[in-house]
Amino acid sequence: MAQFTESAEYYSTCFHELTHSTGHMKRLARLDTTANFGSESYSKEELVAELGSAALVNHCGMETASSFHNSAAYVANWLTALKNDKRLIVSAASKAQKAVDLILGA
Repeated sequence: MAQFTESAEYYSTCFHELTHSTGHMKRLARLDTTANFGSESYSKEELVAELGSAALVNHCGMETASSFHNSAAYVANWLTALKNDKRLIVSAASKAQKAVDLILGA
């Protein structure tokens, strides 16, 4: 935690990784192969994880202007990398919501 300037940033990172964990075959089975850095599947998974993280930070009431800005910039970066897929944000948001529901036991 000492490496982060705000608690929200620390938890945002934890929630991002937690969202990744929901993709395992024994959970939501979102990750069927190893995604190599920079690949399309890697980019899509990063987008899902960041959307899930943002939702969880907001759910916990920890969102700050800084955490919101950082998350939005991260999402924008991956959307730019995947600009050819017009349905991507809807698909990623749906997968992120399923991950959040699993994490929260909803």
